[in-house]
Amino acid sequence: MTLNRYAFVKANWHSDIVDQALVGFTELIPAEQVDVFDVPGAFEMPLVARDLAESGRYAAVAAAAFVVDGGIYRHDFVAQAVVDGLMRAGMDSGVPVLSVSLTPHQYQETDHHNAIYRAHFVEKGREAARAALMIGKTRAQLAA
Repeated sequence: MTLNRYAFVKANWHSDIVDQALVGFTELIPAEQVDVFDVPGAFEMPLVARDLAESGRYAAVAAAAFVVDGGIYRHDFVAQAVVDGLMRAGMDSGVPVLSVSLTPHQYQETDHHNAIYRAHFVEKGREAARAALMIGKTRAQLAA
């Protein structure tokens, strides 16, 4: 059975930027085929992504977050833990779990930077959709 539903997990930190990934994703995969799940932040994404992948309802799970240096913690450690967790969720479940998680080295909350990252997240959403569709096609060929 070929699944045609996709899960999209979004972290709520910097949602004005992160939500643009969903815009890009649904340019290629119809919104009617995408179930959207919000989580507080990036760190919560791997657990939810794993649960969604293991549900058997989705062809792929995409997870989007914007992890920036807030000066309180080492954002690069958080980003690495998130990406590792998403990869593990995909490997453990056998369902593609795609990361649309960005960790810029230089980010300032200015109109200029926000515009750049909003546009970048739209493109990253498209890339995740292309990857989900391509992986699904490849896996269907392997199963045939």
